[in-house]
Amino acid sequence: MAATRTKSPQPTLSAAGSASSSYRSEHQRDVINRLKRIEGQVRGLIDMVETGRPCEDVAQQMSAARKAMDKAFYRMMACSVMEAVSDSEGDPMREVERSTRILEKYA
Repeated sequence: MAATRTKSPQPTLSAAGSASSSYRSEHQRDVINRLKRIEGQVRGLIDMVETGRPCEDVAQQMSAARKAMDKAFYRMMACSVMEAVSDSEGDPMREVERSTRILEKYA
């Protein structure tokens, strides 16, 4: 499941609103693509169980799906932190603290 990854463009200060929106849109696409891959992994797991594959094979694939889910979660949280830092309208530190609380609660 090797995929070519492109480096995400960093938002520019001159167009903070549109850059933030573009950054969010790019991260949403990335998270959705990751979740769709995970969905496929889970369907494969169901098939493995239904066809009686060895427990170790199933466990290995479950571990891979769980790690993929963790990566999708952290990618989503990175977007949250980046938005908090790039938005100059509110208090960025408050938003970063909010993201930190979410990480502490669910990670």
